[in-house]
Amino acid sequence: MKIIVAKTAGFCFGVRRAVKICEEAADKGTGFVTLGPIIHNKSVTSALAARGVREIADVAEATPGNTVIIRSHGAKKGEMEALEAAGIPCIDATCPDVAKIHDIVRRESAQGRYILIIGQRDHPEIEAISSWCDSCKIFETPEELQECLKASPDLKTTPLAVVFQTTNTREVFEICDKTIKKECTNYKIFDTICNATCKRQEEAKEISRAVDAMIVIGGRTSANSLKLAEICKANCGRVYFVETADELDISDFSESDTVGITAGASTPAWIIKEVCQMLSEEMNIGDNGGQAESAVIPVKDAAEAIESFEELLEKSIKTLNTGDKVTGVVAAITPTEISVDLGTKQSGYIPLTELTDDPTVKAEDIVNIGDTIEAFVLRVNDVEGTVMLSKKRLDSVKNWEDIEKAKEEKTVVEGTVTEENKGGIVVSVRGVRVFVPASQTGVPKDTPLNSLLKTKVRLRITEVNQSRRRVVGSIRAVLNEERREKIEKIWNEIEIGKKYTGVVKSMTSYGAFVDIGGIDGMVHVSELSWTRINQPSDILNVGDRIEVYVIGFDKDKKKISLGYKLKEDNPWEKFIAAYKVGGTANVKIVKLMPFGAFAEILPGVDGLIHISQITDHRIGLPSEVLTEGMTVDVKITDIDMDKHKVSLSIRALMEKPAQESSEPTVVYDTDAPPAPEQLEQLD
Repeated sequence: MKIIVAKTAGFCFGVRRAVKICEEAADKGTGFVTLGPIIHNKSVTSALAARGVREIADVAEATPGNTVIIRSHGAKKGEMEALEAAGIPCIDATCPDVAKIHDIVRRESAQGRYILIIGQRDHPEIEAISSWCDSCKIFETPEELQECLKASPDLKTTPLAVVFQTTNTREVFEICDKTIKKECTNYKIFDTICNATCKRQEEAKEISRAVDAMIVIGGRTSANSLKLAEICKANCGRVYFVETADELDISDFSESDTVGITAGASTPAWIIKEVCQMLSEEMNIGDNGGQAESAVIPVKDAAEAIESFEELLEKSIKTLNTGDKVTGVVAAITPTEISVDLGTKQSGYIPLTELTDDPTVKAEDIVNIGDTIEAFVLRVNDVEGTVMLSKKRLDSVKNWEDIEKAKEEKTVVEGTVTEENKGGIVVSVRGVRVFVPASQTGVPKDTPLNSLLKTKVRLRITEVNQSRRRVVGSIRAVLNEERREKIEKIWNEIEIGKKYTGVVKSMTSYGAFVDIGGIDGMVHVSELSWTRINQPSDILNVGDRIEVYVIGFDKDKKKISLGYKLKEDNPWEKFIAAYKVGGTANVKIVKLMPFGAFAEILPGVDGLIHISQITDHRIGLPSEVLTEGMTVDVKITDIDMDKHKVSLSIRALMEKPAQESSEPTVVYDTDAPPAPEQLEQLD
């Protein structure tokens, strides 16, 4: 028999950290309690309880003198507030990946986004996450998400932020990601699935396809362990889910040539070892020359790469040497260095100067707690039990290979401008200095190059000479390509009524030119305001960001006409909604003419008070009674909906309600004086 043990089986970084915090607390004394089980494994929680770290189910159970340890799944916002209000000290053992999700939903919710959470509703991780935002929806499956979007169309246009339970599968993420991008218009999708979980699931899938039987070790309430069992069952006909070695029936494996073993993130190494030893002892594997292996390999190659589980555990106490390449997990970050858990007896650390060459970058900008990181061993201090590591030296060789590959494949790379050089600038791309000539920076001639310092830029590599350590690149090439792509996209998607956010580039007496993403459209002066303006500068300034919409376009001539004034701001629409024929209004006299006076009813809507309607007796000119700027009460006698004309009368308000005027009421076009024959009728 061959036994294949998954490399990723057992504690993940977050669980290992939480258990270590509890063990250190137990060493300090009594009074430490965990809010809920620290992890989903009864063997571990029972062992901790035996050492004095007991479990409480609710904040109310905490008493003065207790110190509450927050479990790896995190705590609800209300629970944290209750502990703070009660003055009970806390130690936060929340998994860094889960804490990151709390920060995301808190930040995005504060910015007005509605939170979508993909995960198990009743799982403590999801319950904690949902408490840190104002409002959210929880979906357990991609199908449930799709049905909700179909039933709630408003959700498709709502600003969204989407997060995933850390133990979810990559397949679920990809389906949900595709659905959101297809159905919704305003979203942010955060890939919050734990990388260690993805590796564990992928490895379980690979092993289960190659063995006769599969053993999954984990707690009955552990979501990630149950998911491992589900994955294995899809690939192997015989899958056994156990919490401890005692639950195994060895006779089930008597006819198995190969047995695979994996374990959830909450399963300690000693339980995995017990399962391996039981199989080995009961099946007499050692006598038959077979041994358990720790690497995922094809069954046919097992004999060539067999390694005992004891040897796997022995790696944890191996000694490192200068020049070794190592892989570890980021355990802590300070302003000057990052601590790395190497899984060995030595503690690894990377000084900030060995993390990056960019002095403007902070450690947290490059790595996060819980990230897997590769490094080069610089120095081993056996006395202090520390190992100095360098990431940038290991990256250097890889980076030069990546730079050469980028040139050959003409791919775009990203870097930070670190200095202004003679005739150009220097960009740090993955630790490699790239010279960009001034002509290739893409900035206008009158713009100083030092304006680019400390900014991130995207460029193409145009020349590589590794022997001379010389690399040349072009930012302008990328900008030109992006501009062409934006222009092509606009012309492919443009339609009447489509809205854009643009920047005012220039203005003339007849309108303003607005850049809507690589293309300039023109807003005619008549489309800038519903009220009369003298010139575009009365409304806009060069550099303003404005919302515009398409009112016409010509793809052949490459011309776009844009609108700026909104229909809902149309003063005529406001007028007809507020006033009717026969109603009264208080108006302002804005212009006097020989045939009458124009009065402003609303900004943008004027009416004509004909000379015959100014007073109840004959006058020669409107100026005998009215002056520009004065306000008067008038009656609305007629509204011409087609021509947007309004006739007003002061005289009508002077007459008694029962009295009917013997003189006819004549309505005139407010843009032209009365014709001579019309004046004769009045006389």
